Amino acid sequence: MKREIAAPVALGGLLIVGWLVTAGVKASPLLPGPGAVFSRLAGFLVDPTYWGYLGTTVLEAFGGALLGTAVALPMAALIHRSRWAAAAINPFLGATQAIPAVAIAPLLVLWIGYGLGSVIVLCALIVFFPILISTVIGLRHVDADVVDAARMDGAGGWQLLTQVEFPMALASVLGGVRNGVTLSVTGAIVGEMVMGGSGLGTVLTVQRDFFDTAGMIATVIVLALIASAAYSLIHQWERNSRVIDSFRRS
Repeated sequence: MKREIAAPVALGGLLIVGWLVTAGVKASPLLPGPGAVFSRLAGFLVDPTYWGYLGTTVLEAFGGALLGTAVALPMAALIHRSRWAAAAINPFLGATQAIPAVAIAPLLVLWIGYGLGSVIVLCALIVFFPILISTVIGLRHVDADVVDAARMDGAGGWQLLTQVEFPMALASVLGGVRNGVTLSVTGAIVGEMVMGGSGLGTVLTVQRDFFDTAGMIATVIVLALIASAAYSLIHQWERNSRVIDSFRRS
């Protein structure tokens, strides 16, 4: 078995054993055992209504990730190319991260209203910063010799950016996207809990109100699987881009 498969399987097994032991010692309904949780999870997976909630959350999370990426990449290029833009924007980037999503959500409700759109915008705001920073760092670390050679071959500003700099910085860009997509799932849940909605955040709110601990843990597992799947797919893309980049450099 490959290490990439064996290691997480072993760690997951250890976590489940620890969970079993802890639940057995505590013997509390607030800490259900794996059997109760996986039973609820199996029930969710055959419930069409639950899949509808799941689809809404996925749409919000990945819609927000796409929107945040679409804004972050051009701004990263602007910061990379313009010292004036970098000087103007950089001081405000750190400040934006000091504002919690829970504080932004009510304002988005006032400006945009309740519903899918406001949650997508919240997710976009959350993913924007890590994608922007990783892209700027990637562009700044592109091999200067390659850039100079492209300029000597007649590459203009747009060609240089799209055909040389961005492809060579792709691993860093995807690293930011990888982190951003996982954060967008959190943003979707926070948005639904604060602003309302018809996704898994709403399901978690109902489960919390009814003290359905097993159901809450099962829903959290579903969210973790979504984020992990997206993280793994983008990570594989990132690894492939690094192999291609190494081949180009050689």
